[in-house]
Amino acid sequence: MTPNKEDYLKMIYELGGNNKKVSNKQLVTRLMVSAASVSEMVTKLLKEGFVEHVPYQGIQLTQAGLQKASALVRKHRLWEVFLVNYLGYAWNEVHEEAEVLEHVTSIELARRLDKYLDFPKVCPHGGMIPTETGVINEKVLPTLVDKQVYDVIKIKRVVDEKELLDYLASLELAIGDVYKIIDIGAYEGPITLEAEGKQVALSYKAATSIFIE
Repeated sequence: MTPNKEDYLKMIYELGGNNKKVSNKQLVTRLMVSAASVSEMVTKLLKEGFVEHVPYQGIQLTQAGLQKASALVRKHRLWEVFLVNYLGYAWNEVHEEAEVLEHVTSIELARRLDKYLDFPKVCPHGGMIPTETGVINEKVLPTLVDKQVYDVIKIKRVVDEKELLDYLASLELAIGDVYKIIDIGAYEGPITLEAEGKQVALSYKAATSIFIE
């Protein structure tokens, strides 16, 4: 399988395509490619049995597609753990490096890397690392936009996307942080968080990609 096909399968998963339908428009936005390119690739993945496609409804991973996406995400997240824990990378610096490494990592190398890291369960962004034969089964969590003013939240996972990670790092937000929501702007305005006298105004778009408890 080509790295391009692998990137599509992984992104369909990242967008929730293991349990709901993902639109072509979402793939265009996240992968920054043309609508024609998405349509062409979806057709190829459909023929190979990795996705199901219902016109005007969207794309969803088949079991074979989920298995393939899980193997890719496993390699990606193992490398993220290694880069952060052993090479001193910040959590927002590892995504692009792991993107390159995942495509050239054999099953055996992933197995040995997993053992070397003492079988980590989550990546630096809070995402589940599946076993060699397992599939990803992330815990269903609400996003920040699902909560109300005065709710206290804990950041558990964020979508593994370079632009988002850089943005969160610039605001000094991290996995495990606990905040109180003190304001929600009208018409998808910013969400203001507070902790120990520190206030952070977070864009609505970013808040849709932050999973909390």
